[in-house]
Amino acid sequence: MSEIPHQARGAIALDAAACTSCMLCVKECPDWCIHIESHNEEVSEPGARRPRSVAVLDSFTIDWGLCMYCGICVEVCPFDALHWVPEHDYPAPDAQGLRHGIARLEEFGPS
Repeated sequence: MSEIPHQARGAIALDAAACTSCMLCVKECPDWCIHIESHNEEVSEPGARRPRSVAVLDSFTIDWGLCMYCGICVEVCPFDALHWVPEHDYPAPDAQGLRHGIARLEEFGPS
């Protein structure tokens, strides 16, 4: 078995704490394989005149059955919440198993 080249793209990992639910990855994905759900919460800061609204990430899913590994989502993310990792082994017994949510995408680990 041959070695996988170091420049090969493996999987896209998620840093959920860095994701602001800006939806740029969803909008730019040519395959529509990313799905994000979020809700807004008001956050009040000491000394602020009024609370501000922030988006809170509820779910983030990538469907690997649709993804063509172009990397556009990684490139357009302004907060570095998405990054490439060398993971190549994420088999699934059926098509539903190719949809990975926040927990699985974070398992791929830091870059």
